[in-house]
Amino acid sequence: MYAIVEIAGQQFKVAKDQKVFVNRLAGEEGDKVSFNKVLLSGDGDKITLGAPAINGALVDAKITRHVKGDKVIVFKKKRRKGYRVKNGHRQALTEISIVGITLPGGKKTSSEKSETKKEDSSDLSNNTVAELREMAKKKGVEGYSSMKKAELIAALS
Repeated sequence: MYAIVEIAGQQFKVAKDQKVFVNRLAGEEGDKVSFNKVLLSGDGDKITLGAPAINGALVDAKITRHVKGDKVIVFKKKRRKGYRVKNGHRQALTEISIVGITLPGGKKTSSEKSETKKEDSSDLSNNTVAELREMAKKKGVEGYSSMKKAELIAALS
């Protein structure tokens, strides 16, 4: 399975467990990042094309390290004028490794399901009020539409 994803204004073809050098990203080494601008995904003969991006698709990655690229020499000269300028440049890059590609409607594996259950039950404060109301509606809590965020969290816990 592969995907074409836009990262920091550039498009990359990525696959699971691949390492990619991209322009410097904000974050520490070891941080997890996800990119939602997936333009195309392919799995064998099945190709999904976005217009312009696939809704709900995510590419999860982990920042491996921050590095500098190779030095590029920029030399300018105008002949017979005595004008010579030499400049160098090293691009700031981030190496990321692709952890996984998630498509909408795709089934989660059992390990992913258990991780999401742990996250949902342990910390409801990360969810928005709309998400909490939806969860309360599914559980059958009465009067959820007029509750504030703290009340919703208390009712769901």
